[in-house]
Amino acid sequence: MTAPTTLLLEGLRRAGLRDVDAVEPAGGGLAALAGIASRREGPPLFVKAFADAPGDDVFETEAEGLAALRELGGLATPDVVLAGRELLVLSVLAPRPGGEAFWEQFAHALAGLHTGTTQARFGWHRDNWLGRRRQRNAWDDDGFAFFAQHRLLRWLGEPRVDAALGPADRAALERLCDRLPELLPDRPACLTHGDMWAQNVMATPDGRPAVIDPAVSYTWAEVDLAHVWSTAPPPEARRFFEVYAELTALDAGWPDRMPIIQLRQHLAVLAQFDDDWGAADHIRATLAPFRTRT
Repeated sequence: MTAPTTLLLEGLRRAGLRDVDAVEPAGGGLAALAGIASRREGPPLFVKAFADAPGDDVFETEAEGLAALRELGGLATPDVVLAGRELLVLSVLAPRPGGEAFWEQFAHALAGLHTGTTQARFGWHRDNWLGRRRQRNAWDDDGFAFFAQHRLLRWLGEPRVDAALGPADRAALERLCDRLPELLPDRPACLTHGDMWAQNVMATPDGRPAVIDPAVSYTWAEVDLAHVWSTAPPPEARRFFEVYAELTALDAGWPDRMPIIQLRQHLAVLAQFDDDWGAADHIRATLAPFRTRT
């Protein structure tokens, strides 16, 4: 079997980057192969690929998402060197530093994205990708309908989801979707990163917060907030939540909504990976109050 780094090196050379000497593995991601390419005539590059690409436009839409976050939302992102059918090649970011100051900076950056890009419609001008699955982004004026159809019910029918969730679970999810207007506040859409787990927060070479691996769309800001909240951020990230809540005038009850919003990501994880890291248990716990009609 060919080593992942060899696959990346061969892909870089096919793409015309012939000054690459070697590729070392890069950790952190779950869906793709990733590495750092050293070069004879330039700075190192980050490169990722799929052993079997889920779609021809997966890296094109990711590069578009990075540009949208940077140009429309003011977030720092890596520079895109190449976005082809086979590879995505980016400038190299720095590891995320520790300390509350970094997370406070990130709170300002994410709040700026969310408050500066609000609009009435939910969706995006094309479908893109969340990991190895299509993210459906058809425009909708109703945020509750959009979230129900394209972020929750969309995952029913996926083989791993159907194997893990029984008929009672699926019925409970449908009941929850029907009650979303009672359970969540009516908020406008804004540009969201869409896959904002803690590992996707990094730093520029000068230490500013930067993000990678987006699955952008216009939807509720709390989609991003829930993902940071639910993916074991470090203790110093408490300052992020305090500052973000102040900057966006969040009500005191926002943490209670996080399990419902994060259902979308738990369903996506369950659909894509044999090890679901507890996603099925989280889903069942959140759906428990909806197992019987109320």
